[in-house]
Amino acid sequence: MKTIVTVLGLASMVALAACDSKQENKVENAYENQADALDNQAANMESMADNLSGTAENAAENAADALENKAAATREAGDAAADAVEKSEKK
Repeated sequence: MKTIVTVLGLASMVALAACDSKQENKVENAYENQADALDNQAANMESMADNLSGTAENAAENAADALENKAAATREAGDAAADAVEKSEKK
């Protein structure tokens, strides 16, 4: 059953991706790349926190959390920007 659901999910994603314009994909990719960079910074910060203790460790973990939140917000902004491009192209 899981395999069928996975295949159907992938098929629908491919179908949706085919509907996207090049400009929409370009916008989405730019935001996604920025979000990935933030996630990488967060991972590096978490690795650094593992080598610290006490207040310094907490500060590093908080900074990593902030970066992860910023990455999520960047992805949401990218989705919104791509939607705006799609709407403007339909006019």
